[in-house]
Amino acid sequence: MTTSTNPLHGWQVNRDDIRMVGRDLLRPECILAEADGTLWTADARGGVMRIAPDGTQTLIAQQSDTQNPQEAPASDDAQQLVMGGTLPNGLAFDRDGNIVIANFGTDAIELMSRDGASRTLYDRIDGQPLGKTNFVLTDSRGRIWFTVTTRQVPWTRSINEKTADGYVGLIDESGIRIVADGFVGTNEIRLDANEEWLYVVETNARRISRLRVQDDGSLTDREIYGPHDMGGFPDGFAFDAHGNLWITLILNEKLIALTPQGEILTLLDDGNPEAFARYEEHYRAGTTTPELMGACRGTLAPMMASLTFGGPDLRTVYLGSLGGTTLASFRSPVPGLPLAHWQRTLASAS
Repeated sequence: MTTSTNPLHGWQVNRDDIRMVGRDLLRPECILAEADGTLWTADARGGVMRIAPDGTQTLIAQQSDTQNPQEAPASDDAQQLVMGGTLPNGLAFDRDGNIVIANFGTDAIELMSRDGASRTLYDRIDGQPLGKTNFVLTDSRGRIWFTVTTRQVPWTRSINEKTADGYVGLIDESGIRIVADGFVGTNEIRLDANEEWLYVVETNARRISRLRVQDDGSLTDREIYGPHDMGGFPDGFAFDAHGNLWITLILNEKLIALTPQGEILTLLDDGNPEAFARYEEHYRAGTTTPELMGACRGTLAPMMASLTFGGPDLRTVYLGSLGGTTLASFRSPVPGLPLAHWQRTLASAS
C-alpha cells in the first residue's frame, strides 16, 4: 500500500487547475462517485442531486408516506439549514446500489432507491432516539456503519460544551447497535484498505481516532491517530492508495493530508486566518455562534466539509461543502482508495 516515495511530498493543489462541477447545488455536504463518472450529492431540499457525466443534473427528492421533502430556506446559512425538516448529510451505496442516508434533519438512518422511494431504517436505538445522525459507510460485507454527532438538544450545544456523547453504530443482520461511544463531535468514518481499522473524525476534539474492527463488528484498541490536535476542525476524510489520509478542515478551509509517518501536509489553503483566529478564541471560551462560523468561509468550497475520489482512475478529487453551490474538483497525483461500492460500479461501467 505504501512505497518509499510519497507522491504528495512537494505537491499542492494548483488553484488554476481547479474546475467547478455542478450548479445550483444546495449544501452538497457528501458526494458519492461512480466509475462511469456519475456523481451523487446530498441536497438540502431533501434527497440527492444526480450529476451525469455530461453535466446533466436531476434532483431526486425523497418520497415516502411519512416524510415530505421541504423547500430549503432562502438563506444559505448552514445553521439555518439544519432547523427542522429533512436534511440528507452522509451518503453511502448499499449492495443493491440504493442510497443509505444519514439524515441530519430527521435524526434517522434512511434508505432511498435511485428513483426517490424512501423509508426509514432506524430512528431509535435501545428504545431511545438515535440523536443527530451524521454519516454512513458500508463495508465489503454489506454492513452499514453510522455516526451520531451528539444526543444533545439542540445539537449545537455540543460544540461549545465539547460533549463526549457521540457514538458509532452498526447495522447488520442482527439489527442495530452501538459499537463505540464517548466521541466528541463524531463526524465521518472510514475503513482502511483491509477493513482492519475504523477511523473516526472527532470534530469538536480536533482529532482523529481509530479502532480495530473485529469479525463480529465490535471495535477494540481505541487510539488517537496522528496529532492530538489537528490545528483545526476535521470534518471529512478519505484514504488514497498510498495510505495518506486526506482531511478537510472546516472553518480553517484547508485540505491537508496525514501521511503514514504522521506528517501533516497542506494541500490547499482557502482560509481566512483572522476570522479563524476569532472563532478559535470563542471556541476555547465556549461562546461560538453561527455568525463566527460564517465569517470563516472560503471561496472554493465554503465550509469545506468532505472529499471524494472519483473518475475512472480515482484521481479526480471533489470537495463537498455546507455553503457551496458547486463542487470544486482537481486532479490528484495518486488515486484514492476504492470504497466498498467501487468494484460494482466499475463492472457496470464496463
